[in-house]
Amino acid sequence: MRNTKKVNLLIDNEAEKDYLYDVLRMYHQSMNLPVLVGDLKLVINEPSRLPLFDAIRPLIPLKHQVEYDQLTPKRSRKLKEVRLDRLDPEGLGLSVRGGVEFSCGLFISQLVKGGQADNAGLQVGDEIVRINGYSISSCTHEEVINLIRTKKIVSIKVRHVGMIPVKSSPDEPLKWQYVDQFVSECGEGKGSVAGLASSGGRDSKEKKVFISLIGTKGMGCSISSGPTQKPGIFISNVKPDSLSAEVGLEVGDQIVEVNGVDFSNVDHKEAVRVLKSSRTLTISVVAGAGKELFMTEEERQREARLRELERQELMHQKRLALETNKIIKEQQEKERLRKLEISQKAAEEEERYRREIEQITAEEEKFKKEWEEDWGPKEPPKSLKTVTAEVHSPPRSKHKKDLKGVAHDQLETDDVDEVNMKQDKQGFQKYVEDFDPYSMFTPDQIIGKDVRLLRIKKEGSLDLAVEGGIDSPIGKIVVSAIYEDGAADKHGGIVKGDEILAVNGKILIDSKLAEAQATLAKAWNMGGDWIDLVIAASPPKEYDDEMTFF
Repeated sequence: MRNTKKVNLLIDNEAEKDYLYDVLRMYHQSMNLPVLVGDLKLVINEPSRLPLFDAIRPLIPLKHQVEYDQLTPKRSRKLKEVRLDRLDPEGLGLSVRGGVEFSCGLFISQLVKGGQADNAGLQVGDEIVRINGYSISSCTHEEVINLIRTKKIVSIKVRHVGMIPVKSSPDEPLKWQYVDQFVSECGEGKGSVAGLASSGGRDSKEKKVFISLIGTKGMGCSISSGPTQKPGIFISNVKPDSLSAEVGLEVGDQIVEVNGVDFSNVDHKEAVRVLKSSRTLTISVVAGAGKELFMTEEERQREARLRELERQELMHQKRLALETNKIIKEQQEKERLRKLEISQKAAEEEERYRREIEQITAEEEKFKKEWEEDWGPKEPPKSLKTVTAEVHSPPRSKHKKDLKGVAHDQLETDDVDEVNMKQDKQGFQKYVEDFDPYSMFTPDQIIGKDVRLLRIKKEGSLDLAVEGGIDSPIGKIVVSAIYEDGAADKHGGIVKGDEILAVNGKILIDSKLAEAQATLAKAWNMGGDWIDLVIAASPPKEYDDEMTFF
């Protein structure tokens, strides 16, 4: 129930919920854990749904849970802080993607093996939450890079999520990929001075850069006016290792504002004047807004190929989705047919059982009728399911200790008649004949046992000793002694070695010795004229020195 509530809380789409439940059902049929985790990743497709992995874990058999933990993302709520040297010749050694302009946080998407970030223990899929003590939850990508440049030693706090944001085009919705599925678009170059590369480089987003020209020879870039169909001031060239390159300006960026001056309608001459009017510049640009104006033919062809690859990838994902839906429907149909087959087999088995019961009942009736014809009013023997008293006749009172191991069915007819007469004179039955042991016990508890209900009249002391218990080597409560002239001895229906299953309705199968003794004492001393004992008669022993024949 708790897992269902968590699913309803984290997943709104009913089709995705149905898919999740189908995936779990299919796993419990096939027990193929890698397939299950792969299927789960299709629906647990964003960081907010990652808690579902923990919610599903209790549904996984214990023998698979270690492998399940290895296959699912390692998530951590704890923050980890590292310090990196921004002026290191090799850079920070990491690339990131994301930012508030992409409606997500900033995530590490690539690490240089053996670089600063890698050696400090950062991982691909870590979300950066603070830089130099400042929260970056509302910062753009470029603002984060500028924040990094403010300190020589950069303090970075991260938490591991295990997923990376992906957005290939401005019109495409934000998607997420697991670290083991992600292929970085960034090369192994340093990118900017900070060693960072922006995700979604073809997105046209506004950013701000801050440039100080004091002590420098210039910005190291050129600007051009756009054509009639695309007016504006654009960066047409950026020199490598220049100040403009260091702050992240690129060919094709459109300048929209410089030190508060709107560049929407200025001409080239006025733009140059404003840029040279101050040694400290705050420049707002739209990244890549005019990139196509300065592309070579080769770059245009490459861009076209990239767009075609994206289109093919989208078509491939659609085909996969269609195939997945088809597979799901086929699996649902197989599940429906399997359930139908099971129900049909169950109906057939029930009908077979009904016919067998009818046959057994008819045979019992036939046997009863033949018995009455042969023996008149005598009581017929009980069926296999009826607990009998005749199998376990009592020993004589003056030889209790001698007869406890005797096979009772070896008594001669005269002795049995004598015992029966004694019972009639006492005015009670040794065993309750209509007792159904299955009304008190499960079949597993009494399988193979001769179960009987004794009703002993409370006269004097019970004089019955027990031993064993669930925690003993014997594992059950058994009669260890019957003392002469006690109520148990006078009753005659219980002997040494019999197992006591219940006293006055209280089951003692799983009881310890002290508990059983207390239950017997309480039942004997409380009100009422009788005590009910349910016993399992001990099988006859075969020791010659304990056998007495009459």
